[in-house]
Amino acid sequence: MMEEEELEFVEELEAVLQLTPEVQLAIEQVFPSQDPLDRADFNAVEYINTLFPTEQSLANIDEVVNKIRLKIRRLDDNIRTVVRGQTNVGQDGRQALEEAQKAIQQLFGKIKDIKDKAEKSEQMVKEITRDIKQLDHAKRHLTTSITTLNHLHMLAGGVDSLEAMTRRRQYGEVANLLQGVMNVLEHFHKYMGIPQIRQLSERVKAAQTELGQQILADFEEAFPSQGTKRPGGPSNVLRDACLVANILDPRIKQEIIKKFIKQHLSEYLVLFQENQDVAWLDKIDRRYAWIKRQLVDYEEKYGRMFPREWCMAERIAVEFCHVTRTELAKIMRTRAKEIEVKLLLFAIQRTTNFEGFLAKRFSGCTLTDGTLKKLESPPPSTNPFLEDEPTPEMEELATEKGDLDQPKKPKAPDNPFHGIVSKCFEPHLYVYIESQDKNLGELIDRFVADFKAQGPPKPNTDEGGAVLPSCADLFVYYKKCMVQCSQLSTGEPMIALTTIFQKYLREYAWKILSGNLPKTTTSSGGLTISSLLKEKEGSEVAKFTLEELCLICSILSTAEYCLATTQQLEEKLKEKVDVSLIERINLTGEMDTFSTVISSSIQLLVQDLDAACDPSLTAMSKMQWQNVEHVGDQSPYVTSVILHIKQNVPIIRDNLASTRKYFTQFCIKFANSFIPKFITHLFKCKPISMVGAEQLLLDTHSLKMVLLDLPSIGSQVVRKAPASYTKIVVKGMTRAEMILKVVMAPHEPLVVFVDNYIKLLTDCNTETFQKILDMKGLKRSEQSSMLELLRQRLPAPPSGAESSSSLSLTAPTPEQESSRIRKLEKLIKKRL
Repeated sequence: MMEEEELEFVEELEAVLQLTPEVQLAIEQVFPSQDPLDRADFNAVEYINTLFPTEQSLANIDEVVNKIRLKIRRLDDNIRTVVRGQTNVGQDGRQALEEAQKAIQQLFGKIKDIKDKAEKSEQMVKEITRDIKQLDHAKRHLTTSITTLNHLHMLAGGVDSLEAMTRRRQYGEVANLLQGVMNVLEHFHKYMGIPQIRQLSERVKAAQTELGQQILADFEEAFPSQGTKRPGGPSNVLRDACLVANILDPRIKQEIIKKFIKQHLSEYLVLFQENQDVAWLDKIDRRYAWIKRQLVDYEEKYGRMFPREWCMAERIAVEFCHVTRTELAKIMRTRAKEIEVKLLLFAIQRTTNFEGFLAKRFSGCTLTDGTLKKLESPPPSTNPFLEDEPTPEMEELATEKGDLDQPKKPKAPDNPFHGIVSKCFEPHLYVYIESQDKNLGELIDRFVADFKAQGPPKPNTDEGGAVLPSCADLFVYYKKCMVQCSQLSTGEPMIALTTIFQKYLREYAWKILSGNLPKTTTSSGGLTISSLLKEKEGSEVAKFTLEELCLICSILSTAEYCLATTQQLEEKLKEKVDVSLIERINLTGEMDTFSTVISSSIQLLVQDLDAACDPSLTAMSKMQWQNVEHVGDQSPYVTSVILHIKQNVPIIRDNLASTRKYFTQFCIKFANSFIPKFITHLFKCKPISMVGAEQLLLDTHSLKMVLLDLPSIGSQVVRKAPASYTKIVVKGMTRAEMILKVVMAPHEPLVVFVDNYIKLLTDCNTETFQKILDMKGLKRSEQSSMLELLRQRLPAPPSGAESSSSLSLTAPTPEQESSRIRKLEKLIKKRL
C-alpha cells in the first residue's frame, strides 16, 4: 500500500515538473549545466547503469549513495534559503499595489474637479458674450445692407448714364462705365428674384445689344463692303468703339475683325484673280510685295485704332496666307502641265522666305490648332539638314571630312508659319522628285564616263587608299536634295525621295564600285617547275598590276565610306520624316550592298596573292624530297612565297591605312586560305626521307614566321599583329609542324608511333593518318595493320557522329580549337 502511494506521488511530481520545450530551452540558456540530473529527458535507470557499469563497481555503492545524499542535502538547503527569501515578497507587492491604487484615486478626483471648473468657466463666458454676438450679427447685416444699397444706387445711376452715353456715341466714357456696371451687376445675381433688380439687369443687356449693333453700323459706315475706305483715316470714335467691343460679346469683336480684314483684302482678290497674268507662279513675288505694302499702310493708318491685343496686322497676314494658299492650289490644279521644276522651286523658295519674314515679325498667337497640322510643335530634332543650304566652300570642306558628319549649328526657333502657304505645293512635289530621279541618273552616267576617261586613281602610299571623288559628290548632292525637300514636306515626298536615294545608291555600288573591280584571269600555263625554282627576286609579275591593286583598295575604301555615310543618312532621314513614317525609312539593303562590295574587294586581294603563291606550292609538292641529302637554308619555293607577300602586302596595307579593320580581315582571310592549301600540298610531298622532313619542317617554320609578321611586313613601323590573326596562324602552321614531326618519328614500334600520332594531332583521324603513312613511303600491307591499331586506340566517337573522323581540316569545333591550341603550345614549349 505504501509502495502504491509512493508511485502515485512520483507520477504526480513528474507531471508537475513536466516543462514545455521553450521553458526548458530558456532554463538551459540561463543555467547551463552538464549534470545528467539537470537534463529534461533524465532516465534513472541509465544514470544508475552509468554509475555502476559492472558488478565490481558495486563495491563502491556506499560511497556513491553518500555523495548523492550530500547533493540532496545541499539542494534542500538551497531551496530552503530561496523559499525563506521569498516569504515577504508577496506582502511587499500587495502593499505597493494598494499605494498605487490610492494615488490613482486621488489623481482622478483632481481631474474631475478641474473638468467641473472648466465647464463652469465656459458657461460663464457664453453668458458674457451672448449679447456681443448679437451685436456682431447686427453690424454685419447692417454693413451688407448699406453696401447693397450703394451698389443698387450705382447700378441704377450707371444704367441711366449708359443709355444716355450710348445714344450720344460717347464710346470712351461707355467703355469705362460699362465695365463698372458689369462688375456691380455681378453682386446682384442672388437677388434676381426681385422685380426691380431683374428690370435693371434686362436694361443692361438691352444696352449691350444696342451698343453692339450701333458699333457694327459705325464700322460698316466707315468701311463699306462695296466701295473704298473712308478718306481721312480712322476716327477716335472707332478707336473707343473697339474698347467697348472688348467688353461686349466676343462675337461683336469677331464680326468687326472679319469685316475689316475682308474689306482690306478685297483689292487683293481682284488684282490676283485666276485669269490674271500676275496670278501665276513666276510672279508670286508680287503677291508677297502687295501684302507687305498693305501691312505698312495698315500700321500708318489704322495701327492705333485697334487695341494691340487684337493683333490685327498678324490677323490680316494670316488671312492673306489662307486665301493665297487656296488660290495657288486652285490655279496649280488648273495649269498643272505648265509646272516645271525650276518654276516650282522658285515659288517654294519665295514662299518659304515670306513665311520666314512672318515668323520674324509676328508671334503666331492668332493661329488656331485647326489651321494647319504643320503648326503643331514638332519633336526636338538634331537633323543637320535644318541648317542653311551650304555654300560651295562648305560643300568642299564637307567632301573632305564627311558631309553628313559636320558639327551641328544651334537649331533655329520653330517657325509657327511654316507651311501656312507652302503646303499647297506638296501635291505637286512629284515634279521635283521626278526631276531629281533624272538628275541623279545623269550624275551616275557622268561618274561612269569620268571614271573611264580618267582611269583608276593614282597609287597612294602615304595616307591610305583614296576615296573616289564621285562618292563625295553623290552625297553632297543628296544633302542638297534633302535640304530642299525637308523645307517642303516631311510626309510622303520624303519617302519618295528616300526611294530615289536607295535606287541610285545601289546603282553607284553596281556601276561605279562593283563594275570597276578588276576581273580575275586564269593562271598562265607557260610556267614550269624549274622556272619557278630558279626565279629571281622581282622577275615574276603579279596577277594584278600595282594600279589594279590600288584600284581595288580605293573601291574598298569608297565602299566603306559609303556604308558609314549611308547609315548616317538613314538616321537623318528618320529624324526629319514624320513620326508615323519612320518605319518606312530603311536603307539596310543598300548598306548590305556596300558590305558585299567590301567583301568582294577583300576576296579579290586574297585570291590574287593566293594565286601568286600557288605555283610555289605546286613546286614544293613536286620536289623529290626522298633525295634531299642535307638540311640547308629555306627552299626556293619559300623564297618565292615570301617574295609575293612582300610585293603585295605593303601595297595593300598602305592603301588601306585609313581602314585598318579591313586590312586585318584581308590578313585573316589570306591565312585561312593559304594555310589549309599549304597543308594540302604538304600531304602531296611523298615519299619523304628523314632529312627531307627536317627541311620541310624548317621551311614550315620560316613560313610561319613570315605569316606572323604579315600585317607589318615591309613597314618601318612594327605593330603587334591582332590576336585573332595570330591565333589562326599559330593554330594552322603548328598543325603543319606536328604533321612533319609525326612523319619524322620512327614507325616502329607501332604502338608508340600510333600513340605519338594521337598525342601530337588532337583532331586525328584515319584519313590524315593514311596520308602521313603515304608521306613516309610505307607499303599498303604495312599501313593496314597500323590503321587497324589506330582504330583500336582512338576514343569511340559519340553516337550519331561517325562522320566526325573525316571532318574538314579547316572547320574544327570550338572545343577542338581551344584544346588543340593549348596542347600545341605545350608541345612547342617542350620541343624548344
